[in-house]
Amino acid sequence: MSASAPRTFKYFDLVMAAFVTVFICANLIGPAKIAQIWGFTFGAGVLFFPLSYIFGDILTEVYGYARARKVVWAGFAAMIFASLMAYVVVALPPADGWPDQQAYETIYGQTPRIVIASLIAFWVGEFANSYVLAKLKVFTQGRHLWTRTIGSTIVGQGFDSILFYPIAFFGVWSNELLLTVMVSNYLLKVLWEILITPITYQVVRFLKRAEGEDFFDRATDFSPFKLEP
Repeated sequence: MSASAPRTFKYFDLVMAAFVTVFICANLIGPAKIAQIWGFTFGAGVLFFPLSYIFGDILTEVYGYARARKVVWAGFAAMIFASLMAYVVVALPPADGWPDQQAYETIYGQTPRIVIASLIAFWVGEFANSYVLAKLKVFTQGRHLWTRTIGSTIVGQGFDSILFYPIAFFGVWSNELLLTVMVSNYLLKVLWEILITPITYQVVRFLKRAEGEDFFDRATDFSPFKLEP
């Protein structure tokens, strides 16, 4: 008897592409800018990172941890490639008369330390987020979606913030600025998750109905290094 073909989904690839796009934007556009609005100091990456966690929540809630795990690895690989190409492009000798090399280096010339911090924080934070959401879904028997989307973000973003900022900026920024940005960004990311919960509900409801899927990770191998379901 031949093995049955793996199940296909209408929207899984689109959600995966959106996740990877947001993650790359968060790392290439956000880290270089520190903003301040109404006296509140934060890193501009806060506009992007919560969206990647929301997509991670949706992937795990609808398709299960094992499929979300593949998407996390896809984002991880994409970020390695994007960081490598950014390094190569910045390192290329500028043409005579082109005046913007310094600006280009400032925006895209991330140090290896920041790249490593981003990758470590993303990897740990995303897997923690998916693991907590999958476990809470089984524990709540699929009820109270908000408890697991917000709860998993609190844990995942906590790991992300605690790892990224000290690894990337300790000794570069003052301790006061480091702590201020780390705490403010963490709070803003969690607030983002809370505010966007109604939209998350609508997207999850649509995908479950369209895909005919509502996966429960009751017998899942949660190793982050296993790519097979």
